[in-house]
Amino acid sequence: MTDLTELTAVRLADGYRTGVLGPVEVTRAVLERSRRLRPEGDADGGPTGEEAVARARESQERWGRGEPRGPLDGVPVTVGDALPVRGRPAPRGPRSLAPEGPWDEDAPAVARLREQGAVLVGGTTAPEYGGKAVPGASPAGGARNPYDPSRTVGGPAGDAAAAVALGAGPLALAADAGGGVRGPAAFCGVLGTKPTHGRVPLYPASPFGSLAHVGTLARDAADAALLLDVVGVPDARDGSAPGPAPGSFAGALAEGVRGLRVAYSPTLGGQVAVDPAVATAVRRAVEGLAGLGAWVVEADPDFADPVAAFETLWSCGAARAAQRLGAARREELDPALRELCRQGAARSALDYLAAVDAQTELGRRMSLFHETYDLLVTPTVPVTAFEAGAEAPRGPGRRGWTGWTGWTPFTYPFDLTGQPAVTVPVGTDGAGLPVGLQLVAARHHDALPLRAAHVLHEAGLAGTPPLPGGAARGGRPVAVGG
Repeated sequence: MTDLTELTAVRLADGYRTGVLGPVEVTRAVLERSRRLRPEGDADGGPTGEEAVARARESQERWGRGEPRGPLDGVPVTVGDALPVRGRPAPRGPRSLAPEGPWDEDAPAVARLREQGAVLVGGTTAPEYGGKAVPGASPAGGARNPYDPSRTVGGPAGDAAAAVALGAGPLALAADAGGGVRGPAAFCGVLGTKPTHGRVPLYPASPFGSLAHVGTLARDAADAALLLDVVGVPDARDGSAPGPAPGSFAGALAEGVRGLRVAYSPTLGGQVAVDPAVATAVRRAVEGLAGLGAWVVEADPDFADPVAAFETLWSCGAARAAQRLGAARREELDPALRELCRQGAARSALDYLAAVDAQTELGRRMSLFHETYDLLVTPTVPVTAFEAGAEAPRGPGRRGWTGWTGWTPFTYPFDLTGQPAVTVPVGTDGAGLPVGLQLVAARHHDALPLRAAHVLHEAGLAGTPPLPGGAARGGRPVAVGG
């Protein structure tokens, strides 16, 4: 017996296929769980519960006829507010200001979900313009960590990561431009992906340019691969999108890791101080990869910390995003975002182009690195979830204008390079807080980190930790085979 809200997308589809489950009962269970987590309900202006149940009823009829639109037909999905959803306020709008919209067009990934019959069960919130790595003000309230409400979920996709961990939908889409999906996924004990830049098309174009990726959140690699098969297809509205994927990401999971060349870099060559509990959990999982047939050596990629280039590109993007606001409205923004925009506006075109040069050089170095190694493994974040409301972990030596680049040194380099990266939960620290391991591959090799994550899941070396005290995620118990 298990809980409807604990089932993965793969298991839901199996249940729909056999008639053991129906999309309507699953959608209602997920909505009820979401209401208990966020009593405000449809505060973001996204799809209402009534709309979601209506879509689920249509899906149930299709499954009953044996005519599902695809493997995600009837599966609940949440969509982060950086991605346009038809009928929702315009994306990236500051929540301290009046919402602008509603938007009249779906983002490409959202359009693919609708075509497949997935059930959009609501939106998840992020800080204003995704401008910092901890939750900001939002009409739905700030999410708290499922494993300790006094700890942060990270950001910008912290609300989405907490929703997946707590059963408010098995799948989520959100934005990752500096670790915005992977950091929260690590803090909340779920799997997060940042595909190759453009693999999941993005429209409208992000002011953060080549840093911006559409990421996914799920409880395991099988679900993440299934979602990427659906949303990772070209769309004419995004000219940076690569051609069709070479094959099914879900189908590639069975290839495993035997013979893969894996470089394990615990500190990026001594550049990052990692908490001992994080280092221990990650090393244990890396040793497990070796035991499962991968060829693993300790080796560091050849680059110095690219924080200066990243901060230049990030701050210029933020300034561009806020440019359409008048001076009075900019004063209403989050103080950290206001300062970020000020710094970006003060940079010159030559500063920006120098950052682009550094970005290009970093990409060259990583391309050469992956001629030797199929995968790079690092911790996802060097710490576990810290105090809610803080901009950064307490302690000396934290760098950066908002502090968050000081605790995300393993994530933002690979937004600069546009490489695929996956974070997978590999245990907890002494306080029961999840630890994430990051798998990075060369551009356009998105299947490799998913394969490694899947092997870790199958071997019992990775997975979403049980919630403390056996906390229930909600919904009714149900018997499901397989």
